[in-house]
Amino acid sequence: MAFSIGVVGLGQFGGQFAYLFNLHPGVSEVFAVDELADRAAGAVAQYGLAGSRGTFDELLASDVDAVAIFTQRWTHGPLVERALRAGKHVYSAVPMAVTEDEIAKIIDAVRETGNVYMMGETSYYNPATVYAREQHAAGRFGRVFYAEGDYVHDMDLGFYDAYRYSGGEHWKETASYPPMLYPTHAIGGVLGALPAHAVSVSCVGVKDSRGDGVFDKDISMFGNDFSNASALFELNDGGAMRTNEMRRVGYPSHIRESRFRFFGTEASFEQLAKVTVWQDKTNVHDISEQMESRPSVPLDDPSLANVAPELRDAFVSGLAPVHDSGRLPEEFRGAPNGHEGSHQFLVDDFVTAVNTGSLPPVNAWTAARFTLPGIVAHESARRNGERLPIRDFGDAPAKLRDTL
Repeated sequence: MAFSIGVVGLGQFGGQFAYLFNLHPGVSEVFAVDELADRAAGAVAQYGLAGSRGTFDELLASDVDAVAIFTQRWTHGPLVERALRAGKHVYSAVPMAVTEDEIAKIIDAVRETGNVYMMGETSYYNPATVYAREQHAAGRFGRVFYAEGDYVHDMDLGFYDAYRYSGGEHWKETASYPPMLYPTHAIGGVLGALPAHAVSVSCVGVKDSRGDGVFDKDISMFGNDFSNASALFELNDGGAMRTNEMRRVGYPSHIRESRFRFFGTEASFEQLAKVTVWQDKTNVHDISEQMESRPSVPLDDPSLANVAPELRDAFVSGLAPVHDSGRLPEEFRGAPNGHEGSHQFLVDDFVTAVNTGSLPPVNAWTAARFTLPGIVAHESARRNGERLPIRDFGDAPAKLRDTL
């Protein structure tokens, strides 16, 4: 079986994923859509795609089977819902949405149409999360009562160039995007390993002091002046989860953007930029080698010409020893990968879900649990840390799992 897909937004990430979709044996054709026609045409020529469509509306009106959305992060929710209701399966870059209402509408659309939805959360496949998920399933942690997930990416390390590339002359208005509205790299890495979800949160936002017009309330289209935020979540199993979203931080985010810690009654796991350890009550075990991703392509690969040098490590970091690379298609061997080996797994899991009618790992209900806590956390920060409840949409319905 094979299906056709249209990739919407051929910026820095969209092109990389269009190439992988085009390589996958479960995909028959890939089409490009971008507001800038030359970007779409360039992707068609560079990656050997089937062609392009002029607009998102034209794509939805066509007979393409699926849509992959890589547009600006605050636009995903409405575009996803429209695509699902137009009869398309949908892959969406993170975040799922930026409001609880948008999340609810996506879940309703998936339930009502039966179409596949998957959020492309890289941290679900992060080597640390893969390892912790395996250890938890084997019972080696005991009871995990506390976990941390941090997304630490300093603006100076490539984000200025990235926002200029995507935002045009008004890029400062969008570069102020609230950190906690981009929570899934931190939350997804924790909840991707633990069968739990957040039920309440208290968050503290740190107001920016750089004074360069970014994170300036008077300029920000989001009215946001937080550049860093720290949230403490209560989990439904009685445990706690802390996450940090940092955009002004002295940390080598080009080496590792997301990092995690898990503390259980029998063992614990801790990760720094270059060192990862597994600890029990008697010893410390250095497992850094199992977490180390191997470069998939050189940093000067032509496909990275539009990516800031400080961001390129994330685009080339490939598989780690802990990954089950044998489950990937043969066609992916030697192909570009990124975000610590996640890109190829993301594409393969979506393609598999569509072709088998199954739920992907990060389906709509899981995506809601990775996304909504950050939305509520941002509101908590706006209310000076007030503890707020977090709605849970539950697990994917059994009927949907059986019939999708």
